[in-house]
Formats: sequence, structure tokens, C-alpha cells
Amino acid sequence: MERLTNSKNKKLKSMIWKIFLFLLIAFVSIAGITFPIVEKPEAWYEFPFIPGLEENAKIIFFHVPTAWLTVIAFLMSTIFSFRYLRKKNLDEDAKAYSAAQLGMIFCILATITGAIWAKFAWGSFWSWDPRQTSIFALLLIYGALFALRSSIESEEKRATLSAVYSLIAFVTVPFFIFIMPRIMKGLHPGSIPTNPNEEQLNPVIDFKMNSNMQLIFFLSLIGFTILYFWMWRVGYKSIIYRDKLNNKLLIPTKSGQGG
Repeated sequence: MERLTNSKNKKLKSMIWKIFLFLLIAFVSIAGITFPIVEKPEAWYEFPFIPGLEENAKIIFFHVPTAWLTVIAFLMSTIFSFRYLRKKNLDEDAKAYSAAQLGMIFCILATITGAIWAKFAWGSFWSWDPRQTSIFALLLIYGALFALRSSIESEEKRATLSAVYSLIAFVTVPFFIFIMPRIMKGLHPGSIPTNPNEEQLNPVIDFKMNSNMQLIFFLSLIGFTILYFWMWRVGYKSIIYRDKLNNKLLIPTKSGQGG
């Protein structure tokens, strides 16, 4: 009876978290898309006019969280890769692989949202700006990780080589995300201005947002971060269950061949 009660409580808590997450993401999405941008915001649902960004400033609510989660996911993949090399536990490899998968997804989403912003701000989806070039390099580097995993059949060998590659690959993440775009001339906010006489705005770093905009921005970060961890948890558990199921199916086959 006590186990049944605990099970119901866990399911109830899980359901409450999912409903909360859905409402939070829905609110952030609606607010980020529909709330107007005005020069002198007075109402709580109005955002300030940011010179150089205008209506394009709304992409901040989606582009920045996806870029943020790209870094978080690749960092977690590296941490669990290191743990696998220490413990040789395939569950750690599953956690690292799930994080890398989500890192790749969010990296693609950051690229897409950034390209949409670039189309309206710069006139083209892609202009090989240092920020665009750096995120494209990350896509290639981590894309190679999945190519490596798919080419190796042995679980232990695949997990070991993937872990080593993940540790090496993550060394490039801080450089491509935080350093390279800020030491080169570019159009992206935060880069060195291509025109020395122009001020390069960065509303996220400098927080040139009013309190309403900051609230939606941080709620967006929180909501998408919770979504990421939920997806990661579901992802690595499904990988573990799949591998265990495959191993159970292989054992009778090997026994039959031996007989």
C-alpha cells in the first residue's frame, strides 16, 4: 500500500512539473512573439525599442537559450565522458551520448534562429560572420562524433573512443562560442564593429533591456533549461533500456548458435 502511494505521488509530481513546464514555455513563446516593441514602454507587456535591433530583438528570447543550452549540453557530454573513462560504466556513456545529441539539436536551432535574425538585420541568412562561422565549425566537430559512433560496433570501444573525442572536442567550445566572435570584426552583437565609428550593441551582455524584457528573457532561459534536462533524462534512460533489451535479445541467439 505504501509503495502504491509513493508511486502515485511520484506520478503526480511528474505531471505537475510537466504542466508547469508547458505553461512556462507557452507563456514565453506567446510573450516573445506578440508583445509589442515601443520607444517608451509603459505597460507591463511592452518591450523597449533597441536601436539597431528593433523588432528583431525578440529573437533573443529563443536564440540565446538555444545557444546557452548548446554549451550546457556539450559540457555535460564531456563530464559524463570523463566519468565513463574513470568507471567504464556504459550508463555514463549513455548520459554523455544523450547530452551530445541534444547539444547538436540546440546547436542547429541556434544556427537557424540566428540565420532568421541575420536575414532581417543584415539582409541575408548567411554571411560567414565570425559568429556564424564558429557555430558552423561546432556543427562539423560534433557531427564527426556521431559519425565516429556509428562506425564502431563494439559497445566498449565505441564508448571509449567517443569519450576521448568528446573531451578533445569540448576544448574548442569556449573558443568558438565566447572568444573567437569577440576578438574578430563582425556584424553580430558583441563582435568588434566593422565600422570603428559605430557602437556595437549587445542587449544581452550589457542588459540594455527594461525589467519586462529581462523577466521574459530569464523565464525563457529557465523554461528551456528545464525542458533540456527533462529531454536529457528521457533520452539517456531510453538509450540504457534499448541497450539492455538488445543485449537480452542477443544472448538467446548466441546460445542457440553455440548449441
